[in-house]
Amino acid sequence: MAGIFIGCGKDRQDNSNSNGQTTFTVGFDAEFPPYGYKDDNGEYVGFDLDLAQEVCNRQGWNLVKQPIDWDSKDMELNSGTISCIWNGFTMDGRVDDYTWSSAYIDNSQVVVVKSDSSVKTLADLAGRVMVVQADSSALAAFTGEEAEDKNKELCASFASLQQVSDYNSAFMNLEAGSVDAICMDIGVASYEIKARSGKFRMLDEHVSSEQYGIGFKKGNTQLRDEVQETLNEMLADGTFNKIAEKWGLEDSICLGKEGADAVMKSETQAQASQSAAQQFFKVVGQLSSGMAASLGIFVLTLVFSLPLGLLIMFIRMSNLKILRAISKIY
Repeated sequence: MAGIFIGCGKDRQDNSNSNGQTTFTVGFDAEFPPYGYKDDNGEYVGFDLDLAQEVCNRQGWNLVKQPIDWDSKDMELNSGTISCIWNGFTMDGRVDDYTWSSAYIDNSQVVVVKSDSSVKTLADLAGRVMVVQADSSALAAFTGEEAEDKNKELCASFASLQQVSDYNSAFMNLEAGSVDAICMDIGVASYEIKARSGKFRMLDEHVSSEQYGIGFKKGNTQLRDEVQETLNEMLADGTFNKIAEKWGLEDSICLGKEGADAVMKSETQAQASQSAAQQFFKVVGQLSSGMAASLGIFVLTLVFSLPLGLLIMFIRMSNLKILRAISKIY
């Protein structure tokens, strides 16, 4: 669930293919449908990968799809191996950690159970075994610092809260009966339920709601702006919606809606304020340097002119006419 751009600007390393084309490498969780996964033909496909491909087509970049370990996403980003995280990446709780695009998909955390399960509501989960993906929004919804009290209370009622590395493992455990429920993103849940032929169902109650965005390395606004402008063009000409419809996500689109770019605008304003402050202190520094130079010149002038002035004064007071005549020249 990550994307990387390497190739243009000071925030990116130079990395071009043999044709001199800029490379845009997308790192992603290969088991996160419909956003990014491996299909039956062994090809990496998904909603976010299609968006990335269209961005590359319009920018003239070469797209490379590279699966990564989702637990290592921050290490990959901070080391410069990847330059943006793009594949169902939740903004909530991470606002200050990355430079974000506008939110583009609304998402909720839902609970999936077996079709014949007696669990009908969230309250029925008391005493049951819940499983979530490690370092996921579902885990944060139950145990994160910003988790709602109702979700903390719900979590406390579970027999246990287990973590797995991927959703395929979660569904295998659910089908085997070793766990009673999975909490996960609604888009992934809808896809998995449809793909698994009615073996599972989704509870009507949602655990929490959130939004997806593209997370870039903090401060890398140049790449963010290039990608964001292209996404806005795709939304305006209908391409974004067509791609969303292909993956059954047309009702989840929030790009272009009120508030979708609030995080991006907030960071832009913060950077503008920081830049203004830096400019102010730069001007103050220049003025201080100028004043220091002027003061230095004044002191030097005083040092050299005071003795000369005293000498001329004494010469003028001399009884020798020749000395008084010389002093008048100065």
